[in-house]
Amino acid sequence: MDYGHDLLFGTFVTPSARNPGRVLDLTATADRAGLDLVTFQDHPYQSSFLDTWTLLAYAAARTERVHLSGNVLSLPLRPPAVLARAAASLDVLSGGRLELGVGAGGFWDGIAAMGGRRLDPAQAVGALREAITVIREIWDVDAPGSVRVAGEHHAVRGVKRGPRPAHDIAIWVGAYKPRMLALVGAVADGWLPSAEFLEHGLASLPEANARIDEAALAAGRKPSDVRRLLNILNVRFAPGGGGLLDGPPEQWVEQLAELALTHGVSAFVIGGDDEVTTERFAAEVAPAVRELVRRERGAA
Repeated sequence: MDYGHDLLFGTFVTPSARNPGRVLDLTATADRAGLDLVTFQDHPYQSSFLDTWTLLAYAAARTERVHLSGNVLSLPLRPPAVLARAAASLDVLSGGRLELGVGAGGFWDGIAAMGGRRLDPAQAVGALREAITVIREIWDVDAPGSVRVAGEHHAVRGVKRGPRPAHDIAIWVGAYKPRMLALVGAVADGWLPSAEFLEHGLASLPEANARIDEAALAAGRKPSDVRRLLNILNVRFAPGGGGLLDGPPEQWVEQLAELALTHGVSAFVIGGDDEVTTERFAAEVAPAVRELVRRERGAA
């Protein structure tokens, strides 16, 4: 299933507190090379990492064109009303270059240690759905009145709307289990998993897409309303062919085009924390994937 979205290419940069200059160099390389996205994981309870929101703001000031996102932000430790204002503000300051990757939480010992509430799986899904409602309502500056959401986990009572984001910020959700996939289909703008964490690897994609599509239709949406993104964290350019994104550039091109045309993946975010890999991804892979997918779509 090809959902027809434009293709995006980006990086997953480790927000290491030990070498912040390296983090910024990797971000600047992606920006300079012409990639579309730079993303950072978010684990506020991890002292070896820079705070992701602070890093996003600093990186936005040090770049010119690349879009930035958490991958994904831990909602249990980031109150949605505050996050909504912060995201809109950074989007305005960056000229419309902020996207919002969010997750329901997963490392509950760490979350609880930081003062967050420990939630069971059903509660976490419900809290995330409420949070997305709060965020979207605060961004909707044209709606009448103040924001009132009577959620079980996130309740706001008369919050003023705004500021208005500089562009339509996409909300991408990290999800793997059925209830989370249904949430993605019902209310999110994108699905953002990591290939390495899918239960059955890439073989999980058809069933996951079907769950998202079914939930989208049930909510009165189109399946194509939900972009499918994919983190591929362990990558390597190498002479011989190996696994996913482990081989020469032409192998990467074939594999990514196949993911786009067969599974509807339209945004590819690679790990590796390597400037040479980032540059080759931008120069040798991204344009060739775009051209191959364009040709195949035209033929179809």
